[in-house]
Amino acid sequence: MTDDQLSGLVRRIRRVADLSQRELAARVGVSKSAVAAVESGRSGMDARVLARAAELAGLRLALLDAEGREAAGMDADAVRDEGGRFYPAHLDTRHGDDRWWYALGQHGRDPQDPWYTFDRRRDLRDAVRRVQGTPEDHQRPQPGDSPRERAEARLDARWLAVARERRRRFLAGESRDVEDG
Repeated sequence: MTDDQLSGLVRRIRRVADLSQRELAARVGVSKSAVAAVESGRSGMDARVLARAAELAGLRLALLDAEGREAAGMDADAVRDEGGRFYPAHLDTRHGDDRWWYALGQHGRDPQDPWYTFDRRRDLRDAVRRVQGTPEDHQRPQPGDSPRERAEARLDARWLAVARERRRRFLAGESRDVEDG
């Protein structure tokens, strides 16, 4: 956004809200000279202050994508690191046990506790995104996310696939007997 665009927005807010520079400044907690500097294009304005000013006029701030659709903020309930912090927004989170090196050791973690990680290497990230697409957000914690539960689910899925293949081969006449289960 250019200074001229910001200036026009602040003046629009004042027009719709029917407020002087002094009145707007008092209502949003800044000086009158700060509002004047924004309107003249000499200064910027904190987004929180701009949002408060917009609310006074019955307006709101929004981020729009290239097609004009509103873009939502990232999910506050998304997975977090062990310190309770959000993962870096530009990186894609994944389960910590879904790469080959996980089998080398548990890394001192309880297999009952879910854990997540991300790849810093852009070439790996870009390759995964070409195949799977770019996730809209970081994943949310779900029941069954622990490494132990995920391993059990993979094992169950493998046994189910074996049973289906046995049944298919039996029905196709490729084998003489089929075991239940």
